[in-house]
Amino acid sequence: MELINYVILDDEPIAHRIIESYSENFSFLNKVGNFYNGFEALEFFRKEKVDLIFLDINMPKLTGFEMLKSITDPPKVIVTSAYQEFALEGYELDITDYLLKPFGLDRFIKAINKLKVSQENMGTSIAEESSSRIFLKSDKKLVQLELQDIFYVEALGNYTKVFHTGGMLICPDKISDLEEKLVSPPFIRVHKSYLINRDQIEFVEGNQVSISGTKLPIGQTYKANLLGFLN
Repeated sequence: MELINYVILDDEPIAHRIIESYSENFSFLNKVGNFYNGFEALEFFRKEKVDLIFLDINMPKLTGFEMLKSITDPPKVIVTSAYQEFALEGYELDITDYLLKPFGLDRFIKAINKLKVSQENMGTSIAEESSSRIFLKSDKKLVQLELQDIFYVEALGNYTKVFHTGGMLICPDKISDLEEKLVSPPFIRVHKSYLINRDQIEFVEGNQVSISGTKLPIGQTYKANLLGFLN
């Protein structure tokens, strides 16, 4: 598999250590530089070509986005920031993903998955699923559903309610368990209690998303991720 050469641009040393430790789980990720301000990175980019930047935004002297805008042919970018308010601007700059600090390994894996999907000739996506159907346990039966027919999933304690074109199922799975089974995209978590099918979205208004005539809340910690999928 072809290597993806990446650099980390962040003024916090601990952020470098976290990204490095997460990246070690992927044999195709190859670190070629650590930078703590934008000017250091620009000097490196004049001499070397990289495939990916893990980019912080709020840095002294030169912000991450100011640095990015000054590159003629920028590489892929995964933003790592503690500030959600820059998410929309990030997607306008065609970033691959926006990781809101602090983020865990599971969220990091999703970002790398999106990166691989967007790369030509990079092989199959980490979370790609060959089937367009799923079997869900409900009322002592295994019920087969087309993924495209699922509207959204609502948490119900240790259970979940799965709303689909044929009605609603109650499943003995936590919402976090179904989040693993219903791969992203098109399924995306928008709230601690809701997992939705992006392809079933009617509209997004403020902090609500409408699916099949039902308005669902968008949690603040999930909003940046949703904006990324919509772009």
